[in-house]
This record gives sequence, C-alpha cells and structure tokens, in this order.
Amino acid sequence: MANFYFTAYEKSGELLFNEVWEFENEQEAIIEGQKRIEEKGVQDKTHRLVNSSGKIILFHV
Repeated sequence: MANFYFTAYEKSGELLFNEVWEFENEQEAIIEGQKRIEEKGVQDKTHRLVNSSGKIILFHV
C-alpha cells in the first residue's frame, strides 16, 4: 500500500479536508480516489490528490 495525500479547499481558502489515503497504486488512487471525493461531496471544490513524492494524481480548481 502507498500513501496518497488528499486536500480540499473552499474558494475562500478554508481547508475542508487534509487526509492520508492508502491505495495499492496510482491507477487505484485515480479510480477509488474519485469515488471518495464524490462521497465527501467536494467534487466541485478545489481539491488535489498527490502521491508521497508530490506527483499530482487528481486535481480540480
């Protein structure tokens, strides 16, 4: 399992989520990460999911 870091913000800059998620690989992070983002209801908010090296896996402004 690998750690991926998820953050979501309001347009005002208020931090909504700052969490560590574990996935097997980047492909799983993309698929399952998108599901988690939708479950949290922040798909239309500014958010990002990065791997432990800082590579952006998912990003939305």
